[in-house]
Amino acid sequence: MKIRSVRANNRKHAFEVATPRGSYSLPYSKVDPAPAKEDPLLDVYVDDELGQEGFTWVLKSGAEGSVHLDAVLEYNEDPKYMRGLLLYELTLEAQECVKASRLSTREIIRRLGTSPSQFYRLLDPANYSKSIDRLLELFSVLDCEIDFTIRRADEPLGKSRGARRRKRGGCTPDAAST
Repeated sequence: MKIRSVRANNRKHAFEVATPRGSYSLPYSKVDPAPAKEDPLLDVYVDDELGQEGFTWVLKSGAEGSVHLDAVLEYNEDPKYMRGLLLYELTLEAQECVKASRLSTREIIRRLGTSPSQFYRLLDPANYSKSIDRLLELFSVLDCEIDFTIRRADEPLGKSRGARRRKRGGCTPDAAST
């Protein structure tokens, strides 16, 4: 996705970024170097060198910084971006679980009821057209357990209505779920 425009809003102390999906803001405090009263912002522009997927700003001192659109989307917790991030993280975990599994690749494919090409697309972190449902089926075939945590953003981490996935770093052949 390309950035259509970026502008500085000194009243809100934030950059305002316009994209085809909508507008997002990024506070000055989240960038480095951050504009300040002692070192104000001189210029901000969509950076062609970043493929119009980022923007650059210049401060009065001559310091400059750049931010990619992904950082803006992550800060604003854009639903499509967050889905893609979750899909990517689940794919990396699935790769680890496949490596640690005692099952052969052929047996995993047979249990999934899919083709080898579909299986390898499922393990491709660059493929964002796959479904999370299909990845969950793969984890089930691999005897891996996944727990999601659902909590309000303002709640402390210990006060959740579910259990966070208990094992970090993938499944092991001896203890698929802990």
